[in-house]
Amino acid sequence: MLDHLKPLSICLNQIFKGHFSFSINATAGSDLPPILNAFELYYVTSPFYLLNATDSRDVTAIVDIKQTSRISRDDWQGDPCSPNKYSWSGLTCSSDDTPRIISLNLSSSQLTGEIPISLSNLTALLYLDLSYNKLTGNIPQFLAQLPNLKTLNLSGNKLDDSVPEALIQKSRDGSMILSLEKMSDLCLSGPCTKKEKKQKKELLVVTIVATSAVVLVLLLLFCALTIYRRKRQDMTTKSNFKLKSPQYNYSEVVRITNNFKTIIGEGGFGKVYLGILNDETQVAVKLLSPSSKQGYKEFRAEAQLLMIVHHRNLVSLIGYCDEGENKALMYEYMANGNLHQHLSVTNINVLNWNQRLQIAVDAAHGLEYLHNGCKPPIIHRDLKTSNILLNENMQAKIADFGLSRAFATENDSHVSTGLAGTLGYLDPESQASGKLNKKSDVYSFGIVLFELITGRRAIMRKHEESTHILDWVYPVIESGDIGSIVDSRLHGEFYTNSAWKAVEIAMSCTPSAAIQRPDMSQVLVELKECLALEMAHGSSQTIATEANEIYSMELQSDIAALVR
Repeated sequence: MLDHLKPLSICLNQIFKGHFSFSINATAGSDLPPILNAFELYYVTSPFYLLNATDSRDVTAIVDIKQTSRISRDDWQGDPCSPNKYSWSGLTCSSDDTPRIISLNLSSSQLTGEIPISLSNLTALLYLDLSYNKLTGNIPQFLAQLPNLKTLNLSGNKLDDSVPEALIQKSRDGSMILSLEKMSDLCLSGPCTKKEKKQKKELLVVTIVATSAVVLVLLLLFCALTIYRRKRQDMTTKSNFKLKSPQYNYSEVVRITNNFKTIIGEGGFGKVYLGILNDETQVAVKLLSPSSKQGYKEFRAEAQLLMIVHHRNLVSLIGYCDEGENKALMYEYMANGNLHQHLSVTNINVLNWNQRLQIAVDAAHGLEYLHNGCKPPIIHRDLKTSNILLNENMQAKIADFGLSRAFATENDSHVSTGLAGTLGYLDPESQASGKLNKKSDVYSFGIVLFELITGRRAIMRKHEESTHILDWVYPVIESGDIGSIVDSRLHGEFYTNSAWKAVEIAMSCTPSAAIQRPDMSQVLVELKECLALEMAHGSSQTIATEANEIYSMELQSDIAALVR
């Protein structure tokens, strides 16, 4: 008999297979039917991830790092790698039966003190990023002893003393990518004692003072000489001075392009011609189309501004022409054309998955620099695959940044106003408001990333119908079939988890509301992790093959678990 408001628990002490039959009846002396307030049935199951627990050595190491470095992240709980869907942020794990931590990104995590010694126990690490924290002390020797470490980034910390010789040697022979930017206290060769540091500082002070005095004297002499020469200069001398500047006259442009003989591209602002300078350097000359020669605003000032913007992932502007209605920009030559050409179905040289991710990282680097490295920020306003160029080493560089600003008409009041861009890459919010900002570029980048992933155009045309890539890809994403999302020309040669991560990054860039899109710095970090995941997967496959061991590289639940 059940007592009123008193729960009764029944537990079976042996394994039972089959069906349960449950019934409730009134007591013999009751005139009313039985009343059941609640009924709960539990059964014990073994979650699949318990069968794939992270290697105990890695668990001990990462937990110790979390405690000693006082890392406070909401998701750093439970098993670091399992289940895969809920692995700790900043971690990438192998897909073995017993996962190992192969990538650790603690960049900009406010870490202080010395580099944790527990890192030495993460022996499967391929990628370690401790950049832009407040780490102090020496660079430990054990970092050079991690057997599988391929990339080490310690930039932007306060580490001092000398760099271990073993690390320097690995960097020199190419077995490790070592980044030590923005750390002035490091000695890159040999031991560096406190006494030597003091002597170096004293020597530096003396050198600076002496150099400053010499420079001051030379500067005074130069100024006096310049004033004297200016008084005697004539118009011919002034004209010769102009020829040494980055500004070219139209006749020089005609000569450099051999009378506009070879067309290598064409865009919204006009055709692009191959040019050759006097020193045999190849250049790309963008000549403004005749239909757009009216109403330029501050073209020369903007062109000069663009010439001082330099980054390894931005196409360099090396000269310009501003002669009446003849206006042109002269860029470094990019031997492998643009990304639009490489993604074309007619191109027989199909980009592999690793190349696509590297191109995405390169382009993200360039766009992030325009947004956050330039003061004031530069908004591209027309980012698309045809504006991402590839050099002879397949390094991606963004082109045409600032063109909408340099070629602004009198109707444009600021770089962020006056709608520019290309159909398919413009975000809905900007189309409605007529204003562009950083988040507009982020949306365009997301479309480019989807094109890299799928191999499809931003606007897909079939017969007389046009379909936007987002309208096509989102239903496929919901189906959970990653093989149907990724470019079929890859024939499945990609790591499922890195592909899903790339899809998620592209999705995060393309919400209709700009406020929901991330900053390019965040996109860049995520893409670097995505590339590291793909590279680590390739390395783990190689190691497994060499050792003649069999690994289960993908769980059957991977696709379902990663569907968003």
